[in-house]
Amino acid sequence: MSTTERRKLGATDIEVSSLGVGAWAWGDSLTWGYGRGYGRSDVEAAYRASRESGIDLIDTAEIYGLGRSERLLSEFLRASPSGAVVATKFFPYPWRLSRSALLRALRRSLKRLGLPRVDLYQIHFPLPPIAPRTWAEELVRAVELGLTRAVGVSNYDRRQMEETHRLLAAHGVPLATNQVEFSLLERGPERTGLLESCLASDVTVIAYSPLAMGLLTGKYTPNHPLPMARRRAFPWVDLKRLRNLIQALQEVGQNHGGKTPGQVALNWVISKGALPIPGAKNAAQAHENAGALGWRITEDEARHLEQVADRVSAP
Repeated sequence: MSTTERRKLGATDIEVSSLGVGAWAWGDSLTWGYGRGYGRSDVEAAYRASRESGIDLIDTAEIYGLGRSERLLSEFLRASPSGAVVATKFFPYPWRLSRSALLRALRRSLKRLGLPRVDLYQIHFPLPPIAPRTWAEELVRAVELGLTRAVGVSNYDRRQMEETHRLLAAHGVPLATNQVEFSLLERGPERTGLLESCLASDVTVIAYSPLAMGLLTGKYTPNHPLPMARRRAFPWVDLKRLRNLIQALQEVGQNHGGKTPGQVALNWVISKGALPIPGAKNAAQAHENAGALGWRITEDEARHLEQVADRVSAP
């Protein structure tokens, strides 16, 4: 299956599929268990299946698997150079006290990726002690040096995003993206006004964990909970109440030709104007994710899902 559902990254000329793939699990053993139950051949199959499905945005980061995700992606790109759009991230460790750390890190990422430049370079977190303003200025330099086509941020709140947007615009560089956690179980970007502000500023919201680390696929139950490494991210979710949301997702899916709960959950994110990047450990998961494209839930269905999702929190 190949899809033609596409969109621009912010105000740039970079066009991507309306759904990407997050490469956090490609090489990460701590949270995702890489090397235990899945490995290199599985994630390569996920990459190939994503590309066959028309998905071209691949999002990685220097800290994913301590660089292993970028190195794996490099191998896949060499084996199948098919126009993938590559995004990676700079992690502002507190010991990175010099602004020059960003360009050094970017060049190391490029070396691991085997690329002369990336399509999108993002600040992973707005962590102290360095102010976001400093990193914004270095993003401008990265564009001017031709090391990245576009720049973005990740986990920035509304104020931080708007400030960075203004700083970049003063140099003629658009802020293309803000990557934040966004799903039916994490609607903070919508409630804080961040999503609205990004849309108004032509900043694409890239939604990570759009399936809430698998909770929205229906795979996990009170008798089969999330692995502990991921369970800590959603301590407030009552798995018994979650069943009501999974049922609602199934009912909406039946209205659209038998779409699965996960596909409906991803489609909800797309309907909000965001670009989800679910992970995929293997080809089956990649093909499953791609089934979220080519159709759209109605506004009434979206509201119903949100109402049910609001009742999932543990008492």
